[in-house]
Parts: sequence; structure tokens; C-alpha cells
Amino acid sequence: MDPLLSRITTDPNICHGQPCVRGLRYPAEFLLDLLSSGMTFDEILADYADLERDDLRAVLAFAARLARSKRLHSVTP
Repeated sequence: MDPLLSRITTDPNICHGQPCVRGLRYPAEFLLDLLSSGMTFDEILADYADLERDDLRAVLAFAARLARSKRLHSVTP
């Protein structure tokens, strides 16, 4: 398993069980929205001081894994 992916956690008591970064209340989806809006890593890190650069890399790795999973499951025989 990619060590970055261990930074993505789920807990039913945090953000209703959505995948979050390191048990913090930053859902992966939220951070992906920031990145896709054009914010840079540095801008996000400046706004959210408890995040680390590897947290943002982990969110991207998580999204890539989901995309691969969706692609594999959506292929029709």
C-alpha cells in the first residue's frame, strides 16, 4: 500500500465517516475541490496550518486510486 494513503482515514465520528486527512476534519473531497479550483499546495498550506504537503499528496493519491477502482468496476465485459 502507498504510505501516503495511510494519511487518509475514515471514522464514523469525524465528518460522518467521510475520508479525511489524518483524522482531522478535512475531508479529502474538500481538499480536492480546493486543488481543482486552482489553489496551489502553498496557498492551501498557508490557509490551513495543520495540514502538511504530504497530506495534499495523499489526497491526490487517494483520488487516483478511486479513479482506477471506478474504471475497473465500470468496464463492461
